[in-house]
Amino acid sequence: MLKAAAAAALLGLAAIGARAQAKPRVIPITARKFTYEPDVVTLKQSEPVIFRLTSEDVVMGFSVPDFGIRGTIIPGQATDVALTPAKTGEFTFLCDVFCGTGHEEMNGTLRVVA
Repeated sequence: MLKAAAAAALLGLAAIGARAQAKPRVIPITARKFTYEPDVVTLKQSEPVIFRLTSEDVVMGFSVPDFGIRGTIIPGQATDVALTPAKTGEFTFLCDVFCGTGHEEMNGTLRVVA
């Protein structure tokens, strides 16, 4: 009886560990002059994600200054940027590589909810 209880407890701990090491959610974002698609992304606080970034035309950047992350997006290649948001709120993501005359308006919103 004691062995069965110990085995059940170990299985329960293993299940908790498996959930804690779940694969990050992959969020595809396409950059093109002078927009991101999607331009609004909603995340859960503490949920690990990977932004899979692609460009359809020129080299662009992806930066979320409030979380200190960035990546360079090269046409024809995927760029992965990982984030596990530690705070809630609305944050701007933007292109930080000059990509043409509409560059200054190229941004989006990252919503992090509890």
